[in-house]
Amino acid sequence: MAQQKTDGLIAPTRRAVLKGVAATGLATAMPGHLYGATDEPIRVGFQVHRTGIGASYGRWYDRTTTAAARVINEAGGINGRPLEIIAEDDGTDPKRGAEVLEKFANQHNCDIAYGTLFSHVVIGSAPRAAELKLPYFVVSEGHHVASGMLNRYTLQPGITDVKSQVQAMAPFVAANLGKKVTMIYPDFAFGHNHRDFFGDAIEKEGGQVVAKIAIPPTETSFTRYFPQIPRETEVIYHVMVGPAVLTFVKEMGEFFGPSSPEIFGFIDSLEAVDLATPGLEFLDGSFFWEGHPRYAQPDQTEYDKFYREQVGVDENGASVDDPRDVSTYSHMFACWETLHVIKDGMEAAGYKGPQDRAALIEAVEAMTDMPESRAHPQGPKIFNGKTHQVFGVQYISQVNGGRLDVKHVTSIEDGLYPDEVDYTTQPL
Repeated sequence: MAQQKTDGLIAPTRRAVLKGVAATGLATAMPGHLYGATDEPIRVGFQVHRTGIGASYGRWYDRTTTAAARVINEAGGINGRPLEIIAEDDGTDPKRGAEVLEKFANQHNCDIAYGTLFSHVVIGSAPRAAELKLPYFVVSEGHHVASGMLNRYTLQPGITDVKSQVQAMAPFVAANLGKKVTMIYPDFAFGHNHRDFFGDAIEKEGGQVVAKIAIPPTETSFTRYFPQIPRETEVIYHVMVGPAVLTFVKEMGEFFGPSSPEIFGFIDSLEAVDLATPGLEFLDGSFFWEGHPRYAQPDQTEYDKFYREQVGVDENGASVDDPRDVSTYSHMFACWETLHVIKDGMEAAGYKGPQDRAALIEAVEAMTDMPESRAHPQGPKIFNGKTHQVFGVQYISQVNGGRLDVKHVTSIEDGLYPDEVDYTTQPL
């Protein structure tokens, strides 16, 4: 693909033929007159978890989205038009999620919808997006997109899904921590993805899941669950979400004391939580999956440094304004990256308005390689236009003295799996 570079940023040229052509990187705006653009903003409806169990994520998704929109606008916007973010709280609730999409389409005149994290909200909202013919760019992790459960109007181009993540993690767990695993996970679609896909992945490594403990996502006390962990357990695999995650981890430490099995967690269990919090000392030496390393590493890229500066996050993953305000760093990068994918897609499609929504979807479906860049600070990615799912690298970090140090980085290939759907065969 022909490209031009501007101040270290990659700008794709307009493409007459979209099929099979990749759109990559962070683009400065193409001259608006080439597209017949107006001064009217591109309106992105931001479905944000301001309240409910996803509120801690929603706050940082909001902050990251605001920063990304500012960077895009400072570079000239999209097709010479400013980007406007219109936020609505979905309460982390599926029913309200669908209602929010309705408002975006019929009250706010949004061009697209974007931003959702919690899988049950995505699943509850996506059918309405298809009915409204409103492109719906989700930032979720669930396998619901790539599984074929949803529809052609729903895409996940900025964050990898659980199936890919656990497939890449399982070899490390089996080789370094143990093969008899007890899983503790939230009892909804996201947790069920972990339950199903990690079980399959660890078995391929000669391991076994000896117990599966599902916990309601609104639970506030967890001590009664820990006696269900079999004595033969070599590894506790935990992935919890919601406002009580700190309580969960603290109570796990109180239950086991110094004699716990090996622990491998997904950072979801401690997103927005300071690792130096009293009661978390027992985690020292344990391992976590991270989507994007919270702590700036010795080999930090210029792209991660730029991203942190723009979002207002320090080298420890906390707000530069308040070191006690810890970010959801392992997930929120995907808001930044998804907005830049939307920008690239709109410029490739020559997007002018809602009449070009189908062309936008086709343009994003045509994307493949997404090199590590200011637009993709988490790392390089490959987008699969058939499944509407992106694939990227994963990070395994170890807790050392109250911080997380990266010990292993998977390849993109480690997380690839056969297609389960071809959305491009569905009508628009």
